[in-house]
Amino acid sequence: MTKTQRLTLMALSVALAMVLSYLELLLPPLSAAVPGIKPGLANILIVFVLYRLGVRDAACVSFLRLALSALLFGSVLSLAYSAAGACLSLTGMALLRRLDRFSPVGVSVVGGVLHNAGQILVAAWLMRTVQIGYYMIVLTVTGTVSGVLVGLAGALLLRYIKAVK
Repeated sequence: MTKTQRLTLMALSVALAMVLSYLELLLPPLSAAVPGIKPGLANILIVFVLYRLGVRDAACVSFLRLALSALLFGSVLSLAYSAAGACLSLTGMALLRRLDRFSPVGVSVVGGVLHNAGQILVAAWLMRTVQIGYYMIVLTVTGTVSGVLVGLAGALLLRYIKAVK
């Protein structure tokens, strides 16, 4: 793959991740009883880039999407939560990807759960309480479900876009 093709694929991934982030904002809450749960649709592209281009490019796409989403749709506080989740998630996914023993679905599940853990850590720090950690029980379940769905979509994308190497 040439540098131009790589840059183009990354730019398209950022753009599509931004569109998915915006669409996610338009979705009604998944549950009124459990606030803050989102499917993480933009992570489909992060899984795709992680497997197709590597960790450095996945991190670049992830953080460009985070920064642009916070600028367009969010706030400094939403950036703090998202960045903590993305850092922890991407670190875990990169480690599992490097082992090369897990499918994109397994890698995505770990990413989904770790993303929630990163956000809980920020919330605990901001609220100065560890009691919010109990919310991780619910978020582990929802992160696993979201991770499976995102991983399946990412695996399908990897399968059907074989021409990009």
